[in-house]
Amino acid sequence: MQLRPLSLLEARVLGVLIEKAHTVPDSYPLSLNSLTLGCNQKTAREPVLNALEAEVQDAVLALKALNLVFEASGSRVTRYEHNAGRALALPSQSIALLATLVLRGPQTVSELRTASERLHKFADLSSVEGFLDELAARANEKGGALVVKLPRAPGAREPRWAHLLSGAVDISSMPVAADSADFVAASELVALKAQQGAMQAELTELRGLVERLYAELGVTRT
Repeated sequence: MQLRPLSLLEARVLGVLIEKAHTVPDSYPLSLNSLTLGCNQKTAREPVLNALEAEVQDAVLALKALNLVFEASGSRVTRYEHNAGRALALPSQSIALLATLVLRGPQTVSELRTASERLHKFADLSSVEGFLDELAARANEKGGALVVKLPRAPGAREPRWAHLLSGAVDISSMPVAADSADFVAASELVALKAQQGAMQAELTELRGLVERLYAELGVTRT
């Protein structure tokens, strides 16, 4: 599935729904009030937000249009749950890593393994790396890369990973370790491919609109 880039709040809403499905299953699916509280949570969030309930509602509606969220049935209060696994055709391990990156910002592999433990218990660091590599190498016909490995910062022992659900990551202003020049070029290439995939999706949508206009006007294309 080729997604348009999500706004910060849209990504936060999706991340919260994924997280709470595991951490508070008795309260899940979430009401709008609970979802807003989760979005504005002060811990395990980067950045910390102060979104209004109406803004969260708008984000939910936008995610519903993308088939990433839907309303749960059988409740007097409207409740919401995520559909990320099906919509993105990803296993639960990948969804857990994406949610952690969305909620907490860029993370190293070891940080990711610890931070995502309540969503999925990874056996070891190589397992985390394997799923990250799959997300980074996701084919364009499936929607393109969903994560990117960032260049290692000066003094850092490990590089960090970031999600691409909100579009390509600008690494041009990031401090880079002296031995990471080649890696920066590769990261920029991944970002360009992600942008290309998004542009291709928009072009396909525009072509569909043009075809419908021709059909409605009864005009034959030459």
